[in-house]
Amino acid sequence: MRLSLLFVLAIVFTGCSQEGELTAIEPALDDILETELPSALDNELAGPYLNESGTYNYLALGDSYTIGASVTSAESFPIQLKDRLEQGLEVEVNTEIIAVTGWRTDNLLDGLNRGTLHASYNLVTLLIGVNNQYQGRPFRIYTKEFPQLLERAIELAYGNPKNVVVVSIPDYAYTPFASFGNTDKISKEINAYNAFAESTALQKGVPFLNITDITRNGLSNPELVAGDGLHPSGEAYKRFVDVIYPVVLPIFD
Repeated sequence: MRLSLLFVLAIVFTGCSQEGELTAIEPALDDILETELPSALDNELAGPYLNESGTYNYLALGDSYTIGASVTSAESFPIQLKDRLEQGLEVEVNTEIIAVTGWRTDNLLDGLNRGTLHASYNLVTLLIGVNNQYQGRPFRIYTKEFPQLLERAIELAYGNPKNVVVVSIPDYAYTPFASFGNTDKISKEINAYNAFAESTALQKGVPFLNITDITRNGLSNPELVAGDGLHPSGEAYKRFVDVIYPVVLPIFD
């Protein structure tokens, strides 16, 4: 059974390496949380803008949690968010997703370097980092590359941090397929990644939304886990959107 679980994980996390113990998290979590945050956002920043056809453009950046691995495309959180915006506001939202299962921060940077469909977007969401953690990459790589990704996201959102949202990394320790490993260690490291992402986002005036707590109900509420036993289900992504929607709504008013 143990070998079977490991084999399934290897398939689901496409592109993930089979390295040994994860590198120790650095810098210390207390140092991350002590970062001074800005007092206010600049209300004079640009956007959003309607394109010539009268529609909005939304760019979703990430990995398997963004494309919705093991659920239908319609159940992924970017498409559920698009649908809710369109239905609630009677607008059209063109949605572009740049994400691949197994992508780390460096893979996403490479993906962005290959170009986007539009020069600017009314909304950009960024959710990345689980594969840095899972593959045991040094934490310092994330602390270098995540800020670069956030800067790119802001540039693509008309330079307006208010049009960007950073979404926290789900905690796969609370899934059936994580039961083979050290779940306490997984959660501790996910916390460190999220703490750095939050402090970085808030320094830039970008909203940081915590959906991790939703995924930590995965064992007590199996309907929140997809059929692969690892990724969030369509219902879990719906709950992500419940958190994201009221924050991005002002962009489209």
